[in-house]
Amino acid sequence: MNRNFKDGLNFASKLTSQRASNYFRLLSSYTRSKINGTPKISGLPASISIEPTTSCNLRCPECPSGLRSFTRPTGMLSTELYKKVIDELAPSLSYLIFYFQGEPYLHPQLLDMIGYASKNKIYTATSTNAHFLTDDAARKTVESGLDRMIISIDGTSQDTYESYRVGGKLSKVIEGTKNIIKWKKALKSKTPHTIFQFLVVRQNESQIDQVYKLARELGVDEVALKTAQIYDFENGSDLIPVNQKYSRYRQVENGSYTIKNQLLNHCWKMWHSCVITWDGKVVPCCFDKDAHFVFGDLKQNTFKEIWNSEAYTNFRKSLLRSRSEIEICKNCTEGTRVWA
Repeated sequence: MNRNFKDGLNFASKLTSQRASNYFRLLSSYTRSKINGTPKISGLPASISIEPTTSCNLRCPECPSGLRSFTRPTGMLSTELYKKVIDELAPSLSYLIFYFQGEPYLHPQLLDMIGYASKNKIYTATSTNAHFLTDDAARKTVESGLDRMIISIDGTSQDTYESYRVGGKLSKVIEGTKNIIKWKKALKSKTPHTIFQFLVVRQNESQIDQVYKLARELGVDEVALKTAQIYDFENGSDLIPVNQKYSRYRQVENGSYTIKNQLLNHCWKMWHSCVITWDGKVVPCCFDKDAHFVFGDLKQNTFKEIWNSEAYTNFRKSLLRSRSEIEICKNCTEGTRVWA
């Protein structure tokens, strides 16, 4: 999502006729599929998320990496596998996201991988807790050509910040942010477009004005307020904000909670994007954090074979029939509001 004009222009500058044509084919096939109720797809994904690692230095609640609750293995994306994906998809790929689970900067070759995508003129983004943005890492980040950096900052005081970012230091986040801004100026670079992502929970909702003020003081390009995903939301949670504007859920008459919006029986993400785990598994989206729905393995098949496989087709078909039957869809952002 490009809500900033300059960031949007940068994204548009990387579009080619082939990428634009691919996007149009995806949109057309998605529209036809919704109307006909039969999943057809034409084109390759316009956007993918690729997971550098499942490792993380923090222990955030409501996060499988933080809770160390994965049933799938922890590891690091190999450069060989990564380049295989990029070489196959680069002609049609518009947007490459370097995160899924874990902290991307724990991968020692992260910036080399970003640089490889940048050379292919693909718009690149990553999300970080900013604890590893040393002066040297910040300089190399700017030099890599990274287009967008989301910095998670869920509090403007240490006690509030660490109430969610367990084990984290707000001072490290601010230091890392300053390093990025400094090197953008020193290298006269317009990128990366920096975003303070503020996950609104009950403990920090009183600090929303303060995070905007801090962003202005540091020179951050944008602030994005994000609503929190709660796994067992039905019984409520101490994380659900008091201000309903910042919640994905609402309380009903019997005292339980439900997702605000209705789950519609279609999903654009299944036609234009996907997630690739560190070990090469292709899964539907960022809500399949533990990789329960694996459509194929890139160590054994090409991406195109997996994208058009029977398993993927059947999953798209089930979405058109009833999303409520699929567990990962029941708490999905396609059915509620993510950005406040």
